[in-house]
Amino acid sequence: MSAVTEGNRFMRNELSGLFSPFSCKSLDLASRFVMSPMTRQFSPGGVPDENVAEYYARRARADVALIVTEGVGVDHPSALGQGSMEEKDIPVLHGEHAMYGWREVVDRVHEADGKIVPQLWHMGALRQEGTGPYPEARSLGPANMGEEEISDVIAAFARSAANAKALGFDGIALHGGHGYLLDSFLWEQTNTRDDEWGGDPTRRLRFPVKLVEAVRDAIGPDMPIIFRISQWKLQDYDARLADNPEDLGAICKALASAGVDIFDVSTRVFSKPAFNGSEMGLAGWIRKLSGCPTMTVGGIGFDKELAASFTEQTTAIDNLAEVVRRFDAGEFDLVAIGRALLMDPQWVRKAEAGEPFKPFDISAYSRLD
Repeated sequence: MSAVTEGNRFMRNELSGLFSPFSCKSLDLASRFVMSPMTRQFSPGGVPDENVAEYYARRARADVALIVTEGVGVDHPSALGQGSMEEKDIPVLHGEHAMYGWREVVDRVHEADGKIVPQLWHMGALRQEGTGPYPEARSLGPANMGEEEISDVIAAFARSAANAKALGFDGIALHGGHGYLLDSFLWEQTNTRDDEWGGDPTRRLRFPVKLVEAVRDAIGPDMPIIFRISQWKLQDYDARLADNPEDLGAICKALASAGVDIFDVSTRVFSKPAFNGSEMGLAGWIRKLSGCPTMTVGGIGFDKELAASFTEQTTAIDNLAEVVRRFDAGEFDLVAIGRALLMDPQWVRKAEAGEPFKPFDISAYSRLD
């Protein structure tokens, strides 16, 4: 392992590209390392408190350039609900108390020289009816949404995005993957409508495109919009949003034209080839097809992917050589770290210095360290 010294800091020079700056619209980052969104359920009544502020600030102080928050419920009664005791502890981005809490979070991250964006979230039909902050609300998906509900949900995302801008967030992230509402409109298995909101690939795009356009109108031209996209769904890990590059390109180009600036490409393993005939991962294909910067995530820092890590022995590893190889090949622009940063807030600094990482610890999911 070779190294250089910057000031008083030791750096593995093979990682120098990952510690180079990145800019997109008004967002300027000191490095390419991002904290991936992870549901935490530590915001009582939907309000992030001091513990949440410190949780994010701790990672910003340790050189995580950009924080993408846990999923945040948009301003619609059907947005959240999982059927657990903590179902009301997922944060929202509306209401006086939640807004005050998020302002504290934003200020603390900025004081630590970090940047932060909220991931706006609607669970769609994956929400369990009778649960969440508004148990009386019915769960919504492509099959049962009328024109008024479609308009209301789009407006809810726009309001929440405007709230985020008012609080000083550095951009907007939209959860468009994993089978949640936006993704369910894109996926042919869940969007079986035969009207203007579904029925063929072009019409399946209409809802997420209109929603992105509404968010862009709400926040103006300068703030970046980050869109999480995935092949896999929570209800089907082997699902495919697109079976070939042409179909994937149509989706990503439409979203980019609507206002998406960066694609957050969620995979189980970042290095897994996306299509036959090429070793390139999904982030690389989306970057190539859309012309937009991409963020890779999935399996960095551990020898098991997310689902397997809950049932199998999981070991912390340094697999940054493969990250660097693909970064240098132009597959992605940003590197998002999930579980590894959950276990070890100092992970980026340790990566930089070549120090050992903390071991996998499943109990970290029940703490806000």
